[in-house]
Amino acid sequence: MKILFVSILAFLLPSLTWIGNFDEALKQANISHKLVLVNFSGSDWCGPCIRLKNEILTTETFENYAANHLLLVRADFPRQKKNHLPAEQIKLNEALAERYNPDGKFPYTVLVDERGKVLKAWDGFPNESPEKFVAEIAAFQLDK
Repeated sequence: MKILFVSILAFLLPSLTWIGNFDEALKQANISHKLVLVNFSGSDWCGPCIRLKNEILTTETFENYAANHLLLVRADFPRQKKNHLPAEQIKLNEALAERYNPDGKFPYTVLVDERGKVLKAWDGFPNESPEKFVAEIAAFQLDK
């Protein structure tokens, strides 16, 4: 019975997809008129990146908001051999970093509009609650 409940709950909760191709995300943004949140992460070596993922980006508050309002792009730069990405994804991530994160900051999160214009950037771990993080993003959607 417990497994059935968990399965139903997982089905009802919004499922977020992090897109690996920024250009594809922008195409979708142009159709849906959603903002794009880009997260530069070192998923297996950067402590603040791991905190950001665990304490904000995978919370129910963020996921519920993002499911209906954002397109999500993760540019991950893992270091451990077991976590290496395919060559094509590495190329996409490096091109995206050249455009939005040329100084190689981690974590670095950027909110852009459907044309790729930067609306807001978070340099490092945003030391705030998921609710405040979402409110900062939502403020840009109210401006539309």
